[in-house]
Amino acid sequence: MDYTITGHTGLTGLLGSPVSHSISPMMHNEAFRQLGLDYVYLCFDVDTEHLEAAVAGLKLLNVLGFNCTMPVKNKMFELVDEANKAANIIGAVNTVLNDNGKFIGYNTDGIGYMRAVKDAGHDIIGKKMTLLGAGGAASAVCTQAAIDGVSEINVFSIKDQFYERAQKLIDKININTNCKASLIDMADKKALYDSIDSSDILTNGTPVGMAPNTDNCIIDNEDIFRKDLIVSDVIYNPRETKLLKIAKSHGCPTFNGLYMLLYQGAEAFKIWTGKEMPVELIKEKYFS
Repeated sequence: MDYTITGHTGLTGLLGSPVSHSISPMMHNEAFRQLGLDYVYLCFDVDTEHLEAAVAGLKLLNVLGFNCTMPVKNKMFELVDEANKAANIIGAVNTVLNDNGKFIGYNTDGIGYMRAVKDAGHDIIGKKMTLLGAGGAASAVCTQAAIDGVSEINVFSIKDQFYERAQKLIDKININTNCKASLIDMADKKALYDSIDSSDILTNGTPVGMAPNTDNCIIDNEDIFRKDLIVSDVIYNPRETKLLKIAKSHGCPTFNGLYMLLYQGAEAFKIWTGKEMPVELIKEKYFS
């Protein structure tokens, strides 16, 4: 359909800083066009200092809903009226629905990852994961994997100022899901290699290997790669990190974070509209 903004057009968008690089407007606006929905998706550069005022304004304007990205996901959790299970465990929100004036917070990042796993042809329910990192992306992956039924997750993180916060997340996962989750010091190489050896999937949830530092790899021992080990990376720039290149050279099935980005957006789209995003079309147009 031809897309024309009218007096009835509903507003969705993205809050965070910076946001000008985001692919989300193209993705969502194309989906609205394809399904004939009278909505528009815009980006708003908002930092944590001004988030509360921005959210109050959006509520007053009666927006349909919106996404949040860094650095406002944690602050947004404090501002919503309610939050779903994943958002409550993580303490961060990346999607908000306006439910008749009540702002409901969701975290769809982990859902995006788990759908990307299936898209790559894998089933990890009831299996073991080794997860590298305990930041925002890793926390979302860990939480949703546990909710969905991954049986055991070993999270390896450096012992920095956020280690205690990561332990609290692990404790919440163990209390609220049937998954056995553990936090282990990344410096413990024996524990790391033993965990990978007994895992079905290895996931890098850190920024190590992201552009422009594409020569970096978080794993320094190629002997851990075996042909039945799935190796994934939440990074999508570059599309093949050094970790994925090395893993592929040893015969491991691999996938990157590109479709995690797609599917977290698709879940937000469904939350707002009640309809499935035409992901195959969006894939072809913006992710090929």
